Amino acid sequence: MSTISEVIIKDHRQLEQYYNKILASSDHDHQVRFGNQFTWELARHFVGEELVVFPAFEKYLDGKGHEMAEHDRSDHQLIKELLKSFQNMKPTDSNYVDRLQGLWAMLSQHIEDEEKNDLPALEDALTTVEKASSSIAKSFGRAKAFVPSRSHPIAGENPPFATAVGLLSAPIDRLTDIFRKFPD
Repeated sequence: MSTISEVIIKDHRQLEQYYNKILASSDHDHQVRFGNQFTWELARHFVGEELVVFPAFEKYLDGKGHEMAEHDRSDHQLIKELLKSFQNMKPTDSNYVDRLQGLWAMLSQHIEDEEKNDLPALEDALTTVEKASSSIAKSFGRAKAFVPSRSHPIAGENPPFATAVGLLSAPIDRLTDIFRKFPD
């Protein structure tokens, strides 16, 4: 059974891997496929955190958890704006790599903060609740199966509005994903 930290960190490493695959290639088809994969994974990861992890911060970490959740929601909103502009670009666009690198700079700082501060604090709080971390990890995985696969920053950053708009966007995203290229 995985902890919520293990699941989140695994997602972070996958995102980094997709980012590096885009940068390491000059093949536009390869970049399109991994750009779509990067977008798909990041959008799902963020909404999963917003639906499952941030409420866990607030539930198990009291006032500090609320502050952490609000800070991370704010980070997510800024990164979603960058992701939205990136997800509509083509590798042939002159600023494609620059846009991706700017997105990654902000995202990697967010990831570092989450891994050094937020997740350890949550895990410490969860040690008193039997199997809570693995239960949250399962909920996170389930949530990612139903959320949008593209960035929709217009949905806002606070549930329930963001959740409702996201869930309405998910079927449309899934349908358009059929026509997008992804890694084999």
